[in-house]
Amino acid sequence: MEHVPILVHRISPIGGRRVVVRIRGADTVLGLAFSDAGLVEFRRRIEIPDPDELVLGDSEVIAWQGGRPHQYE
Repeated sequence: MEHVPILVHRISPIGGRRVVVRIRGADTVLGLAFSDAGLVEFRRRIEIPDPDELVLGDSEVIAWQGGRPHQYE
């Protein structure tokens, strides 16, 4: 798998997707996103510029694992 700063894991049994960011070579869990708005908020909190554009567009810094991108349940 390619190494990207944001990894959105497969959908959990309760819904939502775990979101992990790689900072300085270490993975940090940001939380569970239940929508693109949640993912945008995680990115805003870690001060990523233009988080809306990076989440909603085709981004090379986000990897979606298992399932289709932007699907949370």
